[in-house]
Amino acid sequence: RRSGQYTMNHDNSRKTPDGASFDRSGSQDSLDAMSMDDYWKEIENIHETRGNNHEERPAIVVKEPDEGELEEEWLKEAGLSNLFGESTGDSQESMVFLSTLTRTQKAAVEKRVETVTQTLRKKNKHHQIPDVRDIFRLQNDPKGKVCDRSGPSGERTTENKNETQDETKGPKFSLGTDEQKSPLKEMPFSETDINLEIPFAEQAASLKDSPVGKMCKGGGGDSLRTNFRLPKDKTGTTKIGDLAPQDMKKVYSLALIELTALYDILGTEFKQQKAVKMKTKDSGLFGVPLSVLLEQDQKKVPGTKIPLIFQKLISQIEEATLETEGLLRIPGVATRVKSLCQELEAKFYEGTFNWENVKQHDAASLLKLFIRELPQPLLTVQYLKAFQDVQNLPMRKQQLQALNLLVILLPEANRDTLKVLLEFLQRVIDHRDKNKMTLNNVAMVMAPNLFTFQGLGSKTIEQSEFVMAAGTANVMRFMIQYQKLLWTIPKFIVNQVRKQNAESQKKEKKDKAMKKLLKKMAYDRERHEKQDKATNDADVPQGVIRVQAPHLSKVSMAIQLTEELKAGDIVARFLSQKSGNVQTLKREEVFLYEIGGNIGERCLDDDTYMKDLYQLNPNAEWVIKSKQS
Repeated sequence: RRSGQYTMNHDNSRKTPDGASFDRSGSQDSLDAMSMDDYWKEIENIHETRGNNHEERPAIVVKEPDEGELEEEWLKEAGLSNLFGESTGDSQESMVFLSTLTRTQKAAVEKRVETVTQTLRKKNKHHQIPDVRDIFRLQNDPKGKVCDRSGPSGERTTENKNETQDETKGPKFSLGTDEQKSPLKEMPFSETDINLEIPFAEQAASLKDSPVGKMCKGGGGDSLRTNFRLPKDKTGTTKIGDLAPQDMKKVYSLALIELTALYDILGTEFKQQKAVKMKTKDSGLFGVPLSVLLEQDQKKVPGTKIPLIFQKLISQIEEATLETEGLLRIPGVATRVKSLCQELEAKFYEGTFNWENVKQHDAASLLKLFIRELPQPLLTVQYLKAFQDVQNLPMRKQQLQALNLLVILLPEANRDTLKVLLEFLQRVIDHRDKNKMTLNNVAMVMAPNLFTFQGLGSKTIEQSEFVMAAGTANVMRFMIQYQKLLWTIPKFIVNQVRKQNAESQKKEKKDKAMKKLLKKMAYDRERHEKQDKATNDADVPQGVIRVQAPHLSKVSMAIQLTEELKAGDIVARFLSQKSGNVQTLKREEVFLYEIGGNIGERCLDDDTYMKDLYQLNPNAEWVIKSKQS
């Protein structure tokens, strides 16, 4: 039987006359009987392939956490482990981090700290146990109020109105928007826009008791036909991969806290699973961890981020033509696929494998086999259940928001491989007129390969799998249809990172005064920097920025900021300066970067309005370079 942990909880599902149960979020409207049939055929194909494989892999053991252990692990993941335990007290960085959180994010942190605190007290551990109110008490708030919440959901009540007005005297936690006002009344967004400026949990809290929110509880909330859009942001859209590693670390912590806060508000449990470490293959192609594959592939192709076999299987499918009817749906012959699999293991890295023998449907079957055979799911043991549970959220917009945060939380290797897969699936769908593979069909065929993971499931099809079929196929649809949006870092998170960096810099400036007295060299360097800055400031008048391009023929240029000037215009201006050097760089590889000030480093999209961004980060430096450099 399927393990209870991985069977979905569907109290709200509706029963069809034949006893099959379907997900409440309106799956029937989008997934017709024929595409449901594709799902079950795919399950059968998977079982047939496994039947031919006598080396049945051991199931992954998922550790059942002790009381408080999940919360303790969560706080560590969020970078807040110094709020409890022996390291309590050394938390200056955490205090800066906490000061930038929203009400709902703070509520999520507070809830977990309380659980850990109670657990540690029960175990009589000799740790310094902080009072959760001390953690969030603002230094200049004499009453020491925590988050002004009426309950665990973090919603305000009418009694709090006076307190809200008083808050204007103390420090605010707003990040470019005034969160104390009702965000939904103020938003200039249509119902089909995804608002990335106001935190998702704050939006959910405002919606919860509104007439719209009550209506949504009945099921689905927003129509399956709705097409969601990503509104243009004048300061530029930030994609995963655009930020420096030190800022991405902060993004990860914030995404985890925000996702948890969103689930808390919506009354859905967010549990990260933890796999017990088990022995895995340390070489080969199929059944090898992604990290091991990439390590061996990078010796052959330095810098590669996607397993070479994965790339080759996709290119093999595409070389034949994506117009083949039933592509991905029609399986290769199981015995031949097994034989090819063994041959690839022996000959792929030697370069002696004959790809001409591989039929297109066999290559598609091998691609799906590669995904299924990963020793841990592509969506990870930690988050697979969270991806599945997205279907339980009341509104499709919230499902999309949760998926956005989950994609950010994936390890880099998993996220990069998933991205290449989703881009390929979209290209297959683009040829649907010829290959008859619509978004629904592709989602139905691929869902069992990503969601019914061999190490966590069983071979028997039971009634709960009908729910799994409709639900996970809809999650799969979303991942394919909205992949560009899912790889976007929400603006409110980027703003929180900016605020953290600005706060940290203030502290560093105070420390510098002391360092000047202690280190003469540091003082000399400081003086030298000041002289340089003075020269630069004299060079650059108000409303003008200096852009550096060390790899281009024109290495520096003063650019006058105007209302309409975009990042792409500046890059084009530099590239128009002809030089032998420039010819080696492709236009699509060259970007303008925002460096320093309140951000580590950020690659700008070409549609970024420079004057708006300059106002947001006036102390930044501006550099043109390729993503490789």
